[in-house]
Amino acid sequence: MKPFKFKQFSVEQDQCAMKVGTDGVLLGAWAAIENNPESILDIGAGTGLIALMIAQRSLADSIDALEIDEGAYEQCVSNFEASDWGDRLFCYHAGLDEFVDEWEDPYDLIVSNPPFYSEDVSSGDSSRDNARQNQSLPFDELLEGVSKLLAQDGSFATIIPFKEETAFLQLAKSFGLYAQRITRVKGSTTSEVKRSLLQFGFAESDVDLSELIIETGRHEYTAEYVALTKDFYLKM
Repeated sequence: MKPFKFKQFSVEQDQCAMKVGTDGVLLGAWAAIENNPESILDIGAGTGLIALMIAQRSLADSIDALEIDEGAYEQCVSNFEASDWGDRLFCYHAGLDEFVDEWEDPYDLIVSNPPFYSEDVSSGDSSRDNARQNQSLPFDELLEGVSKLLAQDGSFATIIPFKEETAFLQLAKSFGLYAQRITRVKGSTTSEVKRSLLQFGFAESDVDLSELIIETGRHEYTAEYVALTKDFYLKM
């Protein structure tokens, strides 16, 4: 399998169950970094795509990644080392629960493109299924971990299926995390909302709510989607 080439880095993905996809690119480009986070954590890093995108976008001193699957962990490390930002990127081979127990320094920004097929699905490929099913990282475990690892004025960005949004927002509130930005994503003008991009903090505030449409026709991208991803995709 060929690496996925972006403008400033490449992502090898032959050892990863979850390949480079639109969700990860959306989150990596959308997560707000205006408050100049110094320390960033990507939970369930997979290929390392989102951490690499944020390394390209930000000046953060340290960008850590967490990956429990051995093959994905090894691939993430090699993708980090092959990039221009290898000295700022580090991947831990651990689960979120054990990482939370041992980690002491809070993060200014946490990002996660979590596995989210809560229904029991099987593609016949167990590592892909584990990556996609949230049995391996249930939403409550993710949010609890985030609430313990996030700095008081930090923020947490994630992408989930739109149908899970209401329940996820309620669950987040139970851990003291409040939505600050929500962008609902549609594939085209006529399709239903498919994904929710969410950014949380510990302070309650008015929610910045928006919609993003990806295409107007096949491979004809909206100006908003091009503006969001043009620093990354080769053909944008």
